[in-house]
Amino acid sequence: MAGPLSGIIRYRTLSKWVEGSAVIKRAGHVPNIRRFAYRHPPGRLPGFLAVRAILLGAGGGMGMSSQPAPFSKPSSRLLTLWDVVAMLLVIGALVLLAQGSRGLMQPLPKPGFGAIGLDPSALPGYALHTSLRMLAAMALSLLFTFTYATWAAKSRRAEQVLIPLLDILQSVPILGFISVTVVFFMSLAPGRMLGAELAAVFAIFTSQAWNMAFSFHQSLRTVPKELAEASRSFRLGSWMRFWKLEAPFAMPALVWNMMMSMSGGWFFVVASEAISVGDTTVALPGIGSYIALAIVERDLGAIFWAIATMLAVILVYDQLLFRPLVAWSDRFRFEQEAVAAPPRSWVLTALRRSRLVSLALTPLGKAWRWTYRPPPASAKSRPVAHRKIQSRQAAWLDRLWYGAIIAVCLAALWRIIAFVLEGVAPTEAGTAFLLGLATMARVFALITLASIVWVPIGVWLGLRPRAARIAQPIAQFMAAFPANLLFPLAVSAIVALRLDPDFWLSPLMILGTQWYILFNVIAGASTIPGELRDIGANLRVRGWLWWRRIALPAVFPFYMTGAITASGGSWNASIVAEIASWGDTTLEAHGLGAYIAVAAKAGDFHRVVLGIAMMSAFVVVINRVFWRPLYALAERKFRLG
Repeated sequence: MAGPLSGIIRYRTLSKWVEGSAVIKRAGHVPNIRRFAYRHPPGRLPGFLAVRAILLGAGGGMGMSSQPAPFSKPSSRLLTLWDVVAMLLVIGALVLLAQGSRGLMQPLPKPGFGAIGLDPSALPGYALHTSLRMLAAMALSLLFTFTYATWAAKSRRAEQVLIPLLDILQSVPILGFISVTVVFFMSLAPGRMLGAELAAVFAIFTSQAWNMAFSFHQSLRTVPKELAEASRSFRLGSWMRFWKLEAPFAMPALVWNMMMSMSGGWFFVVASEAISVGDTTVALPGIGSYIALAIVERDLGAIFWAIATMLAVILVYDQLLFRPLVAWSDRFRFEQEAVAAPPRSWVLTALRRSRLVSLALTPLGKAWRWTYRPPPASAKSRPVAHRKIQSRQAAWLDRLWYGAIIAVCLAALWRIIAFVLEGVAPTEAGTAFLLGLATMARVFALITLASIVWVPIGVWLGLRPRAARIAQPIAQFMAAFPANLLFPLAVSAIVALRLDPDFWLSPLMILGTQWYILFNVIAGASTIPGELRDIGANLRVRGWLWWRRIALPAVFPFYMTGAITASGGSWNASIVAEIASWGDTTLEAHGLGAYIAVAAKAGDFHRVVLGIAMMSAFVVVINRVFWRPLYALAERKFRLG
């Protein structure tokens, strides 16, 4: 690290200051650390030990909760029950990965659904292929989140470009990505399954990554100031500060958004696996293609089997992936008091108590800790004249940066207009604008309704870990439920009752995106410090006063992340919800989503680009004018700490 502390006086002062900020572990580390400090002469207390005790805690990370150590003491026996369980889990995962990745270099099947059958016995294999695609997309989404969101949070100039770009990417429908990128991915492996698999993984990635990036960016921007000041006082390098402070602080909310992103991938699984551009349809083996074929053939039995398989896969995900992540991330909660019933996971317990896993991870842990090298000594303060020169240089750099952004935007706008006008009359833009207004009205109405319903429920679940553990797989399944599976009910009811599709197809838009609000509110409510709840109880703050002074301010930053992603996701979902098909019957609502879906099906790329550009413009303007000011208010006024 950066060397020893200057003395016990400085250490005791900093320790007392940090303790008041709820940084010390709540299990009683402060007295132990102070006793250790008194036993060592001034200047002998290593800075690394102080950082670990105060910022990191006994188990690594921020040390914000009293969870058990990552791995318990190895047993004297050569092989324990937990070793057997861990070996079965690891070997089973490797076998499934090998089985699912076979055939990547095989030739592509013929266009259409010829390679897909509706036999229920084929569903386990289809479920394996779909699950591996989603896990691959989730890994790419995590890599994107840790790089893109961190860059946006750390650099003011980058944030001015990356966050609006993220708004645009979130609003681009999945059909838009497929239409533009499918040819590129197919060209990477011509005539092989690998190209189509890459296109499907990228399409699923576009339904997962944006939500996670928004959540991580919001968490990095709301790290409590006293924690950041403590890390600077201990001279933590940027790499160590990221992995020991910022990433752990963001982890609880990120885990909940990973659940939502995985469910979002299920919501668009039909469009991802049954890729249709123009007259060509490539159906990859998976649950999405199975559902698409069942809808074409109007087979209700096959749809029932698909729903049952989805439920089984989501339960497996919950037990093997998300429940261990929730239990592990609970150790990073920002509070001093112990949780009444911390979440548990048998998978996490097996990995922690396995001697073999501990032995395998020890070299990796040592190599990872080696990267926490101390930063170079800071240079002496520069004279005032030099700082003024730097300030003037920064101002000129800002002007050049803004000029470059404007030039790139104008060039992109010119290219889009030129391409669209090659095949579309200028008056078509007015039609697309009016359709965008219709979709915007649906989005605002549905977001308002979803907020009224799910914010109270999310707060209630977030404050009750046991209830949240029960509701977690249920919410995942409901969020993963593709709108396509409701087409038989929706189309039959609208036709039989002669209802207006413009109104009654609208709820399908919020079917998958309302859960962004619920999951983020649950994450926010679960991070409310126990001492804050105790203060409210002691002062008898109840009813609307409790909601106004404690609950809503605490979850407001998380709600804003959920509302922004739900809004963008609703625009994206409009391509699925505004046009519904069941057999030979097709219902279409007036909206921008239906406009893009019809154009993509016909292979009319000029109208596809016009619709996507218009949708992106709507989302960017709404975010800049409405959502971003509220987001800045949440970041400024309601941050924790």
